[in-house]
Amino acid sequence: MMTLVLTAVPPGLRGDLTKWLAEISPGVFVGNPSARIRELVWERTVALCKEGRAVLVTTAGNEQRLEFRVHRSAWVPADFDGLTLMRRPADTTATPRRTGWSKARAQQAARRPPQFDVEPEARAADSLEPPTRP
Repeated sequence: MMTLVLTAVPPGLRGDLTKWLAEISPGVFVGNPSARIRELVWERTVALCKEGRAVLVTTAGNEQRLEFRVHRSAWVPADFDGLTLMRRPADTTATPRRTGWSKARAQQAARRPPQFDVEPEARAADSLEPPTRP
C-alpha cells in the first residue's frame, strides 16, 4: 500500500500517476502497486515534480509498518528511538512575542472617564472641615 501526496506539481504529473494510482483528492494518490512499480513511480515523480513537493508513505517491514520519503519538503522524516516521525522545521522568522496591554484594552481605557487618584486620608480630611466662604 502506498500514499503519495503532491503539492504544486504540473498537471501532467498528476495525470500520469493515475495510470497506477487512484487520485482520491486533488494531489493525494493511493494504490497497492508492486515494489518495483512503486520505485519507478517515485523516481518518475521526483523527475517530473519540478518546483513542487512530494511525500510518499509506504508499508514497510519495521515496527511502525511505515516508511516515509520526501522530495523538496520542509518536513523531513526523523528517527526517534525506532519511531519515524515527521520533523517540522523551526520557525526562525517568527516575530517576538509582544508584551504589555492589548489594543482593545487601550481603547476601552480611552473610552472610560478619567479617574483621579485621591488618597483616602485626604478624602476623609476634606469631609470633616466646614466649607470656607470667600
